[in-house]
Amino acid sequence: MSIKVAKFGGSSLADAEQFRKVRSIVEADRSRRYIVPSAPGKRHPQDHKITDLLYQCYDHVQQGLSFADIFSLIADRYLGIIRELGLNLDLAPTLEQIKNEIAAGATLDYTVSRGEYLNGLILANYLGFEFVDPATLIFFDTQGHLAIEKTQTMISKELTPKKYAVIPGFYGSTLDGRVQTFSRGGSDITGALIARGVEADLYENWTDVSGFMMADPRIVKNPKPIEQITYRELRELAYMGASVLHEEANFPVREARIPIHIKNTNRPTDPGTLIVKDNGELKRPGSITGIAGRKGFTIIAVEKTLMHSELGFGRRLLSVIENNGISFEHMPSGIDTISLVIADTQLNNKLDKVLAEIKRDCQPDAIDVFHDIALIATVGLGMAYTPGIAGRLFSALSEVNVRMIDQGSSEINIIIGVENKDFEEAVRRIYHAFVE
Repeated sequence: MSIKVAKFGGSSLADAEQFRKVRSIVEADRSRRYIVPSAPGKRHPQDHKITDLLYQCYDHVQQGLSFADIFSLIADRYLGIIRELGLNLDLAPTLEQIKNEIAAGATLDYTVSRGEYLNGLILANYLGFEFVDPATLIFFDTQGHLAIEKTQTMISKELTPKKYAVIPGFYGSTLDGRVQTFSRGGSDITGALIARGVEADLYENWTDVSGFMMADPRIVKNPKPIEQITYRELRELAYMGASVLHEEANFPVREARIPIHIKNTNRPTDPGTLIVKDNGELKRPGSITGIAGRKGFTIIAVEKTLMHSELGFGRRLLSVIENNGISFEHMPSGIDTISLVIADTQLNNKLDKVLAEIKRDCQPDAIDVFHDIALIATVGLGMAYTPGIAGRLFSALSEVNVRMIDQGSSEINIIIGVENKDFEEAVRRIYHAFVE
């Protein structure tokens, strides 16, 4: 039998009705053997995420304030789910123990991890699966970094003999036994680690959306879904701000060549988005996979005659940036020009100092600065080997003032820079040029 690891996000387990949907999904395919739950999310816009309430509990303890009312909201939420599902599970002693440990000064990591822990206990009971605490499987070294080899060894050793198990997401433990959480995308990372450790055939990530869209639906009306995307394309879109899996959440399965399937708990029959390893086979010639972008950049354009023959010019320019603690996003260049594209958050009131140092160290003929720039990435493997793609892109932008053009060596991504005010219109024009 094939092995699937299924991770369910907070919206998928927000209340008893969502738990019922999850059980229906799990029972529909018995190859879904290892289930990774998040803590309960919001049931409605005015609701609280359990993890946010646990953060509040910790903050109250640090300030010497009572957190009893906040913890009551947490306990009532879990007990209500148990009651509505009709489970024979007495969670009250565990809740009381956790409350006492928080009051006694438990660490922040321990406190906020209890949302996943408690939800895992309930889900395991509801599914009839074995509960496995990830603190016994996932480990961090003394510097707080994931101890990947020990983690993979323990996951394989402990989980492979178990036919069905629930493993809460978001946390593991240090080598000396203290609970430690992941910094971001925690449950996604847990699911990916479990999938790699048990050598799964597929890692399913269940959420409240039916996969990724070709463009931001807040900009493009009803964009088409992306049914299949490679890890390379995903990385390019994520880098430019698309709301996709964090890099740390896919590296374990990417390295093991395990596909990820993004699915919608509320619409399980939707195809979702399948993330696969690039096998070199071009399935969509002449097409793009997606469009993503971000506002808030500045372009510093440096010009100097015979720059290309001046030894060390580029090094001196980049040394100015480095010495000011600034990283740049892109560096398009010409025979006598170099442009640095830098996020405004990186400059952080350093622009005047940087310009003065560039003039002193590089002695350029001219420096131009362009503010309020947005970057837009058009991504797709089908672009690399298809003549005319760039022509279609620039034809679509014929009425938009393009400040920058940059194409990486992989040729699966063309990035343009436009003014912030033209960002949304440029995205729509690119989308319609390729999709409609």
